[in-house]
Amino acid sequence: MRILSLNGGSSSFKCRLDDLGNRQLPVAPPAPLWERHVDLSPGSTIASLLEPLLASIPGGADVVGHRVVHGGPFYRESTFLNADVRAAIAREVEFAPAHNRFELEAIQTVDRVLGAKVPQVAVFDTAFHVTLSPAAYTYAGPYAWLEQGIRRYGFHGVSHQYAARRAADMLGRVPPALRLVNCHLGNGASLAAIRDGQSVDTTMGFTPLEGLMMGTRSGSIDPAILIYLLRHRGYTAERLDHMLNQESGLLGVSGVSGDMREVIRAMETGNERARLAFDVYAHRLAREAGAMIAVLGGADAIAFTGGVGENCAPLRARLCSHLGFLGLKLDAGKNEACKPDQDVSAPDSAARVLVIRAQEEWEIARECHRLALSSRPPV
Repeated sequence: MRILSLNGGSSSFKCRLDDLGNRQLPVAPPAPLWERHVDLSPGSTIASLLEPLLASIPGGADVVGHRVVHGGPFYRESTFLNADVRAAIAREVEFAPAHNRFELEAIQTVDRVLGAKVPQVAVFDTAFHVTLSPAAYTYAGPYAWLEQGIRRYGFHGVSHQYAARRAADMLGRVPPALRLVNCHLGNGASLAAIRDGQSVDTTMGFTPLEGLMMGTRSGSIDPAILIYLLRHRGYTAERLDHMLNQESGLLGVSGVSGDMREVIRAMETGNERARLAFDVYAHRLAREAGAMIAVLGGADAIAFTGGVGENCAPLRARLCSHLGFLGLKLDAGKNEACKPDQDVSAPDSAARVLVIRAQEEWEIARECHRLALSSRPPV
């Protein structure tokens, strides 16, 4: 069973090919048959990026799996793609503008290059958060919002799901015995409070805009700011959308970049706006991590994953310093020289601090494998 996993994010596209038989799969991924990583650039299209890649796959694929960010209220688990599922993905473009449109284009590109008869699977980022309780997913607006599907869905579920399994594996524990705060920190960023292997709270909500400060996204802000800008500054809904998603976050505060590496380099040369951006990011991270720990009633482990989570030792150190009152302690040497997957906490730390390489493509392959063995694709 040759499974091609396509992971389209807000800033890059990752592809992975595995040959998996009818067998139990390991938690951590084996070496792939083939993989590629391409960055999205202004003016590029998904078709122009993917068509040459798909055409170069050695031996083709039996199943293609896609990370799809938003499945809306009806698709809350991985599923084979058909006309109804594709239409649902298209309807959610407005709520995940940096993702769903690209993912739909990727699906259509696979149709053209590999053929419409190749089964395709949607692995929804929102699926992992289906276990959120009504208290966690209901907004404190009119109840009619909930009836209209306006609720917290949560995102980065593919990454959070893998990290929960991998953290338990690294610690020699089963997921039901672990209270985990997983920090997925990349261009997009979210936390998940995970108990018994299930999501009980998360920082993203109705869209991937809520929660933490991100690369170019604002995260949560006072909604009255938007009302003020509409009433008194001549903003339109489209202008607000672009500002909040493309001109905010690290880029908006620093004026340098949405890339944490560039922000830190600028900070180290004395750029005060870059320093402010890092400080705001770290403060928001600590505040939200504290909330996740409170929801869990404590934490056995905190995991960092994603490009920033895996590579930014100063940010890990800052968060663990904030949480030191809980008995959390880093091994400074391990933290600075970390190569995922690694436990970077001190021996006497009250909770483990893990750095886990994001493996969303492998988690997509696992979902496709599970679905292919348990059901048949639609005709």
